[in-house]
Amino acid sequence: MSDEPRTTHAGEEMTMEDAFQPIEERKIIKGTVVRVDSDGVLVDVGAKSEGLVPPRELPRGAVPSDLKIGDEIDVYVMRIEQEEGNILLSKKRADFARAWDRVKEAMGANQLLHAMVVDKVRGGLVVDIGLRGFVPGSHIDLSRVKGRRFENLVGQSIPLKVIEIDRDRNRVILSHKLAAEEERVRMRTEIFTTLQEGDEREGVVRRITDFGAFVDIGGVDALLPISEMSWTYIKHPSEVVRRGEHLRVRVIKVDPEAGKISLSLKQILSDPWSEVEKNFKLGEIVRGKVVRIVASGAFVRLTDIDGFLPISELADRRVQKVEDVVEFGGNVEAMVTEIRPEERRMILSLKRLNKELERKQVQEYQAAQAEASRITIGDLHGELLRQAMETPRGEGEPSN
Repeated sequence: MSDEPRTTHAGEEMTMEDAFQPIEERKIIKGTVVRVDSDGVLVDVGAKSEGLVPPRELPRGAVPSDLKIGDEIDVYVMRIEQEEGNILLSKKRADFARAWDRVKEAMGANQLLHAMVVDKVRGGLVVDIGLRGFVPGSHIDLSRVKGRRFENLVGQSIPLKVIEIDRDRNRVILSHKLAAEEERVRMRTEIFTTLQEGDEREGVVRRITDFGAFVDIGGVDALLPISEMSWTYIKHPSEVVRRGEHLRVRVIKVDPEAGKISLSLKQILSDPWSEVEKNFKLGEIVRGKVVRIVASGAFVRLTDIDGFLPISELADRRVQKVEDVVEFGGNVEAMVTEIRPEERRMILSLKRLNKELERKQVQEYQAAQAEASRITIGDLHGELLRQAMETPRGEGEPSN
């Protein structure tokens, strides 16, 4: 008689209500755990006596204590000793048979399975689907895997599609690539159906370009433009984000027909221009770093906003090139001459600052001159007389 498990039909599975019905060998039935000890697991299968699952008939790596009294489990009837009434059961064989049933059902219904990657072997990956499954290297999707290395999937649960079954050779071949693509299509459809402008999502930066970054917001890569990364000017997206970074972003545009989604990072942050008039005053002298030079002037970074320094405000003389006065990355002091929050613009001036400094120098000079002019001839005479009276007489000088 073969030990090959045969799953009973639903109506044939034994339950507590079918008490004392005959138990057949080589069939899978349900039972309830009634005792757990070092000898194994005692299971009530509705017969006159309980059945025993020895430790060797538990799934690989399992121990009796993994099961608790009252647990309902599937067991495979290995042997019934008619004289003594003992029933020998196996949980690992029942699990193995059930796993084959699930695999065949998934393949027939074109359904996806999810399983843990347990090992990297030559040519692919080994997954645990209740039995050993193999994923060839050509069927592994590395588009979302760090370093695009097979071993980085070990320990992760991945979606799989069954592409080949050979029960006689205990062989199951699966595809991660087909399953991942199918999941992406499903998730993409779901996202474009439910996503609304103004929604906030968690995402992962997948790719950085000169014009922005592509952020995975749950199976769909959406564009985060460079203009939506910061309230201040940035030259390249890498100044703000890095590949693999987790971000919270706001959806600013959804176009299902074109299949495009646009995001914003800066709109999650408070707008510094909303309180610019509280933080800066007209005539105030500020210090900042030149972060951008254009033909018409220079942008100066002031904490979390950029002020504009026009070429006409660089000096009293005519300036041909902005770089003749300021340099990229250099620090400058300038005077705030205009604040226009509604235009998100602040105008700075070196020329006005220099004039103000000159005016103060003139005032200080004039004040010093005025102080000097108050010294009279009488003051000078009195000072000379005081100095003469304090001078000691020399030896031999006749006294009056």
